[in-house]
Amino acid sequence: MRSGKTIFFFSCLFSACITLSAQDVAPSDSLPAPKRNVPARAWALGVSSAALYTGSLVMLNEYWYKGYPRRSFHTMNDFGEWLQMDKFGHVYSAYTFARFSREIWRWSELPRRQQVLIGAFSGLAFQSVIEFLDAHSVEWGWSWGDMGANALGAGIMAAQELAWNEQRIQLKFSSTPIHYRDPVLQARATEIFGTAFAERVLKDYNAQTYWLSLNLRSVLRDSRLPRWLNIAAGYGVQGLYDARSNVWNDAAGSHMDFTRIRRTRQFYLSPDVDLTRIPTRKKGVKVMLQVLNMIKIPAPTLEINGAGQLKVHGLMF
Repeated sequence: MRSGKTIFFFSCLFSACITLSAQDVAPSDSLPAPKRNVPARAWALGVSSAALYTGSLVMLNEYWYKGYPRRSFHTMNDFGEWLQMDKFGHVYSAYTFARFSREIWRWSELPRRQQVLIGAFSGLAFQSVIEFLDAHSVEWGWSWGDMGANALGAGIMAAQELAWNEQRIQLKFSSTPIHYRDPVLQARATEIFGTAFAERVLKDYNAQTYWLSLNLRSVLRDSRLPRWLNIAAGYGVQGLYDARSNVWNDAAGSHMDFTRIRRTRQFYLSPDVDLTRIPTRKKGVKVMLQVLNMIKIPAPTLEINGAGQLKVHGLMF
């Protein structure tokens, strides 16, 4: 299962770290840049980013890929797996990494366009190297679907920064752990999704939702809507117990056929909050709101799913 590499975790962890390091020193784009400091700052950021980037990949290789057999470069077509939930994860991870990388490069005092492009390239490059590691693992392979999703995520960040100088549409994530009542399904969930809370959050596609969150005031500028009010459209799935169908062999070699369980897409509509637009002068609070804004807040939600059902959730996370 490709999500076992926890690309989401590494991207978000690294993004949070660079955000924490950048917020206290990053100047506004509107401030004049003292030219004599630009080269030194840019070099300092380039070297430190490369070191963190390399270190995170070495750690990923050591703690994940090292346990799997290697082979020569090869590709795979996994676009039809997991109802594309893994692709949404790639889009989100690349977007998140690119967005926070762009933020730290404000400190470089390079021209704004260069800051944006470096941030986008960073998000794409980090995910691309992971694909390269996949391509030399027997268990996986180079996925053009994943690469397309990575490019889309980084592109969403860059396009908005270049066009509007802000992120009017943000990508967010939420996950609600599921209790599998059937003993066979519980065993299967443990096998492929893990047992710890963090594992389930990062691996269980049935529990995850990815959101596009639009800030209403940014498009309705003459309205009296609160600056922090968003509307979010989400995508999730349910009933997934293997990549392409609910048929598998368990650890004892027994054939399991759960095709009676429908693999269903879910589409959501829900209010949301852009925490970064809540006014505060405290830098520590700004950092906290920036990091927390990666997650969709719990709220009443309307659901339409692939089974033709319309549901209303009083509070969904």
